[in-house]
Amino acid sequence: MSTLKPNWQSASNVRSVTSTREGGVSKSPFSGLNLGMHVGDNPADVEANRLQLASLANMPSAPVWLNQTHSTVVAKVDAPTDTVVDADASFTTVPGVVLSAMTADCLPILLAAKDGSAVSAVHAGWRGLAGGIVENAMSLFESELQAWIGPGIGFDAFEVGEDVRDAFCTNHPEYTIAFKPHPTSGKWLADLALIAEMKLKSLGVDSVTQSGLCTFQDSTRFYSYRRDGQTGRMASFIWIKA
Repeated sequence: MSTLKPNWQSASNVRSVTSTREGGVSKSPFSGLNLGMHVGDNPADVEANRLQLASLANMPSAPVWLNQTHSTVVAKVDAPTDTVVDADASFTTVPGVVLSAMTADCLPILLAAKDGSAVSAVHAGWRGLAGGIVENAMSLFESELQAWIGPGIGFDAFEVGEDVRDAFCTNHPEYTIAFKPHPTSGKWLADLALIAEMKLKSLGVDSVTQSGLCTFQDSTRFYSYRRDGQTGRMASFIWIKA
C-alpha cells in the first residue's frame, strides 16, 4: 500500500495524507485500495481498505466520510462520526477529527489555518469550483490559511464543452488562460487545478501548493472516472493533531 504526503509546509500540528490505488484488497474493476462505498465494490473489501489505510496513516479516529454530490455544501464537524455526511467539503477546529474528500479526477483541496487552528477538506469538481465550494469553505476560517491542491485530471485530459468554459469565464475572463481548444473534437481542454489556484489566490490565499499529478495519465497510482468509467476512489485526509 502506498500513500502520498502533500508537498506543503503546514503547521506542525496539522497532518495530511492522500491515498493512491496501490495496495488494498478490491477486485477488478476497482483493483487496489478503493475507498468508495458508493461505486459498486464489495463493501467488506472497502471497509478492509479503509481500516488498513487508517492504520498506515496513524489516524487518531475513523475518517468522516462525505456523500458528495458536486454541491457547494460545507459541513462543520465537531466530533468523529460514523454517519456519512451530506456535503462536498468539511471543516473542523477540533483536534483528532479526520476530514476526507474522495476523488477520481475531481480535485481534492486541503485547507489549513497557518496557525494550525482549523482545517478543511474539499471535493472540487468543476461544478463545485464554479459554484462556490472553495469560498464557502474559506468563510469558516478566522485566520490566514494555506492550500494544497491534490491529484486530479490534468490539462491535456480534461475535455469539456462550451458550458463549462462559460461557467468560469463569463464573469471572470481571467480564467480564459485555463482553457485551450481540443486539437480534434472542437471542444475545450480545461486546467482545473490552475482555476483552483487562481481562485484561491484571488481570495487572499498566498500559499497555494500544487501536487502537479494527473489522475487520468497515471493508471498505476490513480483511479480515473474519465479514463475507466466504473472505477474506485482515492481520498485526501487532513486533521489537527491532538
